[in-house]
Amino acid sequence: MVNEGEHIEAVYVEDGRIIKTGTEKDLLEMFSEHITKKVDLKGYVMYPGFVDSHLHLIGHGEKLIKLDLSEMNTAEEMEHALREKANNLTADEWLLGEGWNENNFIDRKIFHRQELDDISGGRPVLLSRVCRHAFLANTRALELAGITKDTIDPPGGIIVRDTDGEATGLLHDSAAELVKKVVPEGSQNYLNTALRTSIKHLLSLGLTGGHSEDLSYYGYVERPLSAYKSVIDGEEIKFRAHLLVHHEAFEDFEHVKKEYELPFVEYGALKIFADGAFGGRTAWLSQPYNDAPETSGVSIHTDSKLAQLVQKAREHHMNVAVHTIGDMALRQTIEAIKSNPATEGRDRLIHVGLVDDNLIADMKQLPVILDLQPGFVASDFPWLIERLGTDRISNAFPFRRLLDEQLICAGGSDAPIEPVNPLLGIFAAVTRRKPGEHHEGYVPEQKLTMFEAISLYTIGSASAIMQEDVKGIIKEGYFADFTVLDRDLFEVSEDEILDSKVVFTIVDGDIVYENTQENNIA
Repeated sequence: MVNEGEHIEAVYVEDGRIIKTGTEKDLLEMFSEHITKKVDLKGYVMYPGFVDSHLHLIGHGEKLIKLDLSEMNTAEEMEHALREKANNLTADEWLLGEGWNENNFIDRKIFHRQELDDISGGRPVLLSRVCRHAFLANTRALELAGITKDTIDPPGGIIVRDTDGEATGLLHDSAAELVKKVVPEGSQNYLNTALRTSIKHLLSLGLTGGHSEDLSYYGYVERPLSAYKSVIDGEEIKFRAHLLVHHEAFEDFEHVKKEYELPFVEYGALKIFADGAFGGRTAWLSQPYNDAPETSGVSIHTDSKLAQLVQKAREHHMNVAVHTIGDMALRQTIEAIKSNPATEGRDRLIHVGLVDDNLIADMKQLPVILDLQPGFVASDFPWLIERLGTDRISNAFPFRRLLDEQLICAGGSDAPIEPVNPLLGIFAAVTRRKPGEHHEGYVPEQKLTMFEAISLYTIGSASAIMQEDVKGIIKEGYFADFTVLDRDLFEVSEDEILDSKVVFTIVDGDIVYENTQENNIA
C-alpha cells in the first residue's frame, strides 16, 4: 500500500516495528540468528492495519450489550422488542434502546410519548435514534427531567411539540441532554464491559485501532478513562486508541490527564459539534430542506461561541475536530478556523456531508483533514435525495471530488451510529450502494478506486493524527500493525468484498485476533 500495485513478499518484525521488508529468502538469511517465530500466510493477504478514524468505542460496546433497534424494519417489530425488554425490567428501571431509524419503516412512524408510556408500563424511556442527534422519551422521562409545556428549547436543541404546545417526546440534539442527565449512570464495571466487548469485536473485524470520542458521555471524565486503563492493558488486549476530547469534558480532563498516560492510548483534538444530522433534519444547511422547507437544520453554537472554542484549543496547543454535516455548519467552522488558525498539526472536519466549490477552495487553503464515513452512502441513500433534492444531491458525500482536489481524507464508521465493519466502508466507497443492491450506485461519479478506499482506513487514518511517518503502510520503521484477509481485495469483484474473512489481526507485532475457523496456519 505504499504505491498502487506494489506487493511485498515478506516482513521482518522486532519489538513491534517493521525492521525490513523483502523476499522471504533474503530476510531468512539476514536475520536467521534473531528469528524466533515464522508465520507463513499460505496465500492469505496482509494489509497495513485498518484503523477506524471516527467512532465511539464505548458506545459501540453499549450497542452490542444493550437493546439494538438499528436493524428493525417495521414499527411493529420495534414495538415488540421494546415490550419484551420492558417486561424484563424492574418497575422503576429505565427502558433504554439504541439506533431506531424511522427511515427503515414504510410508514416512517415516530413513536409518541404516550405510546411509549403504554409500551413501557410507565417506566421511564429514552431511545436514541441511529444518528444520536434525536431521541425519544416518554412522559415519565420528561417529568423526571423537568420538561413541561413551559420549558423553552435549550441552545442547539429542539423539544418537538404538538399543536397544543405539549412535548411529543421527540428531542433533537441538546434538548436530549435534559433527559440524559437524569438517567442513572452505569457502573464502572458496565463501562469496562462495554469497552472490552467493543474492542474485541473490532479486532475480529481486522481493526488495529480507532479514533474515538467517549469522554463526555458517562459522568465524570475519569469513569471512561478508567475503563481504558482497565481494558487496554497492552498484554491481554492491544489496540491503538486515539481519543478526542469533547470541549465539555476538557477542564476535567486537564486535571487528571497525567494519571492516564497509558500504553496504546493517546489524546488528540478538542471535539466540537457544529450541527446535527441529515436523518433528523438537524444538519445545518444554507438552504431549507427539500422535504421540510420550514427548516434549515440546527446550529449548535453561535459564530462567536464556536470561534471561542477554537481559540481555547489554540491556547492549549490543540487542534480541533468539528462535527460538521451541513454546508452552513462547514462554512461556520471554516470561518472559525480562519480566525484562529492552527500553528501546528491538522484540524479535523468530521463527516463533511455537503460541500460546494467555495467550501472546497477554502478547505484547500487550510491544514485540515476530512474525516469521512463511506458507510453513510449505504445507509442514507435514497432517502437523502428527498432531504436535499436533486439539485444538491451531487454535492453530498462527494468522495471522488474531495480526493481529486488533493484534500487529505480518512475513513471511519461513526459506530455505533453505523456498522463498524471496515469492509462495508470500503465496499460503499467503491460501489456507492447498499449491499445486495445491483445498480450503478448513488451519484456514481463519486466512486473511489479500491486503492483509494483502502487508503482511507490506512494511511488516511494515520494522516488524520500526523502519524503518517509511522503508521498506515508496510514499510521499514513503521509499526507492525497488520490486517490479514483470506483474499486479495484488488482481485475480487465488488460483491465479493463483503465475503472477505479476517484471518489475523496483528497489533505491535503480536497476533491479537485469530480466526481459527478460517485458517490452518501453523
